[in-house]
Amino acid sequence: MKGHWFDLVATAGFAALGCAVIYAIVVRALRRVIAEQKEDTDRQLSALAMTVKALQVRVAELGVETARPAAVEAAAGVAERTEGQEVGQIEPQTLAAISAAATAYLGKKARIRSARALPAAQDTVDAWAQQGRVFVQTSHNPRPRG
Repeated sequence: MKGHWFDLVATAGFAALGCAVIYAIVVRALRRVIAEQKEDTDRQLSALAMTVKALQVRVAELGVETARPAAVEAAAGVAERTEGQEVGQIEPQTLAAISAAATAYLGKKARIRSARALPAAQDTVDAWAQQGRVFVQTSHNPRPRG
């Protein structure tokens, strides 16, 4: 049984050396992956910043184009519509701005499937619906505490 202790120490030494080598390889690989992800994140952030700047410029351009005071439109009572445009439709410039904002927010191309202008709040209130809401809200009277 001579050399039993020597074999045990040699085996433990080889195992420790193997663990150290594996640890060094894994640490090196992790550092490389982290560096690649950091570079990718930096690229995405710079692209996002450029997109935001382009959107700011576009919004400023649209603001200049539609700088008509809202009071004038309210006094007229009817928003201007292009020929062939229906009541609920949105202008193509507005759809483009909405699409660009959604793309910038999501980080990928956004597709708008449908969009429509909602009527003014006073047009949508139905007297019967309003009365029904009042009835439901008043039926939930909490007990007075005192």
